[in-house]
Amino acid sequence: MVMIIQNSSIYWGKKVNLQSYIRFFVKDILTYMSISSKLDQLHAKAKANKWLRYFAIFNRIALAAGFIPSGLTKIIGERFTSLSVNHPMGNYLEALYHTGFYYPFIGYVQVTAALLLLIPRTSTLGAVLYFPLILNICILSLAVGFDGSLLSSPLMVLANLYLLCWDYDKLKFILPFKHVDQKEVQSTHLARENSFPKLFFLGVFLTISSTLLIVTNAYEIKPRNSLKDCQNDCEDSPYNLACMDFCDCIHTQGQPYKKCLGEYKRAKNAVLKH
Repeated sequence: MVMIIQNSSIYWGKKVNLQSYIRFFVKDILTYMSISSKLDQLHAKAKANKWLRYFAIFNRIALAAGFIPSGLTKIIGERFTSLSVNHPMGNYLEALYHTGFYYPFIGYVQVTAALLLLIPRTSTLGAVLYFPLILNICILSLAVGFDGSLLSSPLMVLANLYLLCWDYDKLKFILPFKHVDQKEVQSTHLARENSFPKLFFLGVFLTISSTLLIVTNAYEIKPRNSLKDCQNDCEDSPYNLACMDFCDCIHTQGQPYKKCLGEYKRAKNAVLKH
């Protein structure tokens, strides 16, 4: 049997010795097992720290507070914002408002996700339900440079990711790892940790700071929430005329954001060539 394995070969893009293939395959399995074991140990250690547990509770409350007001607004059929329909985000939200029962349905889902987060037994389900909603809001805000949620939505995504990581022990079974018995992992981390995780919260501070720094400096020009605010940004711009035309294109003419941004870039390039 050994001779058969040693002399056999298979075609996997090229000929590979079967014995070598099996060896690499077993090595990959052991690697996955090692990763899973380390993640289990790290997660159990984090769960034992009271400060990280408090941080999880804080994130749940903060995320719930972010969705309940906006969700209730949709449920009662009110407009979510007073933005002009000429604004790209205002245009989107106005169209969303006129989608019939879909508009309050989103509100019900938001409130449901928020309430599930506040109940310890259902907080994992709440975090899972919350994530696609806030990720969509974040991407939409970044796509059009919407001031209303440009800073808050990325931080809410990060907070939601923390909660998903916090509930790793409940969600890990969808990952392609061989999982260690949870009782064996917990037995090595029964003692509660009361020490303040300085490095972790330093990382949180740096992550928040870098996220805000990147987001606030990622846009050369933004439509802002009104024509006046947009034009105020143009006062210190070296491309004042192009900036003013961009604001007029968005807020007065109601042209698509992509078109106005393209015209601004062409006008800017024309100035640079002279």
